Amino acid sequence: MLRYEKGPVFKNLLLVDEINRATPKTQAALLEVMQERCVTTGGERHLLPEPFLVLATQNPMEMEGTYPLPEAQLDRFMFKIKVPFPDLESLVEISRRTTGFTEPKLTAMASGKELIALQHELAQMPVADPVAHYASRLILATHPEQPDALPEVKRYVSYGSSPRGLQSLIRGARVWAAIQGSTAVSTDDIRAIAHVALRHRIILNFEGEAAQVKVDDVITKLLDQVKTPAAQAA
Repeated sequence: MLRYEKGPVFKNLLLVDEINRATPKTQAALLEVMQERCVTTGGERHLLPEPFLVLATQNPMEMEGTYPLPEAQLDRFMFKIKVPFPDLESLVEISRRTTGFTEPKLTAMASGKELIALQHELAQMPVADPVAHYASRLILATHPEQPDALPEVKRYVSYGSSPRGLQSLIRGARVWAAIQGSTAVSTDDIRAIAHVALRHRIILNFEGEAAQVKVDDVITKLLDQVKTPAAQAA
């Protein structure tokens, strides 16, 4: 008798370490998991638990034996966060936590149901039309085919952000606004998370790669050039 055994993706929080070392077949399977929240095998769909979050890491130092993530999969990640090398105090703390024989005890801060409830509450945080228009203009400004695109975008960018970039801007800004104690999203909240929400969604062309253009610099120039509603009114 055959029995389906659930794999490691059937968790609330999935950590994929050095995802660029996964084979294209594995990346394709993970793409279904991230998009459809299910696993299909033998024509049968197996739903994943809720909430379901994917965290992935990439090692930028090594290129051999790696498979760059396709744009479609990169787009499924809400944020791309750069983790710098630890400073002195962080290194000392790492040594304290990892060189002993005792494992640190973790304390649960919230249950799955509580996280889902928070997600529903955040979805109700108002986003005024001028703020949504500002976020949308930022997304359009990343596309080189736009008539008013920046010279740097027209010269160095091959593809701009997808509509998922706009969704990430709005959703991320809601979280950021809540952390700051605000009850509504402002353009400052959009600007605060623009880099982490867009840096993996702006694809450089060959000239941009050859010139070693930094996508973060492009986003900074976009934030300087795309006027906020307050700046437009002034």
